[in-house]
Amino acid sequence: MIKKTLVLFSLLLCISCDVELTSQKENAPQAISPPQEASGLAPGQEQPEKTLIHNAKIYTMDADFSTADAILFDSSGRIHNVGGEQAMLEAFPDAMHIDLRGKTLIPGLIDAHAHLYGLAISLSQAQLRGTTSKDEVIQRLREQEKNLSDGDWLLGRGWDQNDWPVKEFPSRADLDSAFPERPVWLRRIDGHAGWANSAALAMVDQDLSGEWQPQGGFIYRGADGQASGVLVDGAMQLVEKAVPEISRDLLQASLGLALQQLVSLGLTGVHEMGIDRSILELYQQRIDDGQFSSRVYAFTNGAEETLDWLCSNGAYEDASGRLHMRATKLYIDGAMGSRGAALLADYSDDSSNSGLLFMPPEDLEAQIEKVMSCGFQVGVHAIGDRGNRVALDALESSMQKFPDNPGRHRVEHAQTLTAEDIPRFAALDVIAAMQPTHATSDMYWVEDRLGPQRVLFAYAWRSLLDSGARLALGSDFPVEQVNPMLGIHAAVTRQDTEGWPEGGWYPAENLSREEAVRGFTLDAAFSAFMEKSVGSLEPGKRADFIVLDQNIFEIEAADIASVKVLQTWLDGELVYSYP
Repeated sequence: MIKKTLVLFSLLLCISCDVELTSQKENAPQAISPPQEASGLAPGQEQPEKTLIHNAKIYTMDADFSTADAILFDSSGRIHNVGGEQAMLEAFPDAMHIDLRGKTLIPGLIDAHAHLYGLAISLSQAQLRGTTSKDEVIQRLREQEKNLSDGDWLLGRGWDQNDWPVKEFPSRADLDSAFPERPVWLRRIDGHAGWANSAALAMVDQDLSGEWQPQGGFIYRGADGQASGVLVDGAMQLVEKAVPEISRDLLQASLGLALQQLVSLGLTGVHEMGIDRSILELYQQRIDDGQFSSRVYAFTNGAEETLDWLCSNGAYEDASGRLHMRATKLYIDGAMGSRGAALLADYSDDSSNSGLLFMPPEDLEAQIEKVMSCGFQVGVHAIGDRGNRVALDALESSMQKFPDNPGRHRVEHAQTLTAEDIPRFAALDVIAAMQPTHATSDMYWVEDRLGPQRVLFAYAWRSLLDSGARLALGSDFPVEQVNPMLGIHAAVTRQDTEGWPEGGWYPAENLSREEAVRGFTLDAAFSAFMEKSVGSLEPGKRADFIVLDQNIFEIEAADIASVKVLQTWLDGELVYSYP
């Protein structure tokens, strides 16, 4: 499966690139060979002392939105100068010169809310995104099963009942007829619900029948009191404890594929939302082996063992600058698609349900205080208007108790708000870490969930920005697709890639192109305490940048989603070149 995915991925990325590399001394063109992961200019080619890229349309994304046509960086991966082409060609005749022939160059993009480890895991499982029926799910699962041995679990992710003719949750019976003996466990697209067959439910070490419910979760049951097969949020752990761990070899192969996917799409950094110490060590090992072509700012997953370790040892930062951990992700509610997001009033399409709080508000506040007492940053997952209010209340109270904490605390998603809570982000200096493609994925059905009044304060990027809040933009992959161009397109148009709806979905909340790109660059860097090293192209910062096939600031807005990355540079090293 991994090999098939890699071949398909390579085919999808095959176009020509007319960027020219020349040596000033030889004054002759050389072709750029596709580099190996984390290599230099080309496999086996020595990194020059200085490299000057010129004849480019450079958008620095600095505070003044400056432009230039040349950039100089050294072999340490630091930018020396950004400015005029002619003056820099004359000043640095001995540098390696790269003529971009007018191509667009911008800072490397940073996904401010993603799951790199989750992406790697998903690449080893059945891909269910885009399935339009339960029958199509079964079809894809049968294909995945061909790769399995007897006794293996059949795992997958990406189903969304909102895309099916019947938009009700499925049941175990839908899977049992096709897979009567093999355990099947399928995570919903948002990761906040799972669908199991009877064989998987039989592996759970406690009785799922009756009327009881786990804290912060929900077990759907039939009229007979037996589990129907769908478990939401906190209930998912009951099944996942029984799922065998992925093999180390398969994990490494999948992680390598995931990292290559990031750089091929222009992502030089990700904020990894919730990992434990073992995954941190896995990333560190790949860095030590020279096989880590990304810059990761990691959050601990909750306020438990990994946070305890971090509190005892201090913020984690690898000498390479490619791995950091000084933050913790906490949860207060679930997701809108599975009706687990906590609302102040019942769902408009489910009058007996107002969602789930994962814990009492006082428990969330206690967890936040633990993180702040260690001097670290907090990111609270909150999607519903009640979830966001509880998160803001808890952050406000805790910040008063720890005034020396460096701050930059975040609400992850901030998806549905109230008019009263929107200005609180700026007032509290809380960052709204939002994902534009959530809006364009959810817009087909979310108004049914929220009704015509509450939806006005959903995905409220413009309202938050105009109130003085800072936005850090991301994708939440693998919940959404990895490609950040889709996020920029969604932020600017509030349309899908087919141009629906005409004029955009509640277009008053659109962002400008500059605002959208800044959310994926400088503001994303700021939200990770990294604005002095990445996020814009300025002297002294790391040479993280990408070359595009189109000018993202000048083309038609509808074409932003089709922009391709021709080159990705990390620390002044060419880590990806378009085939």
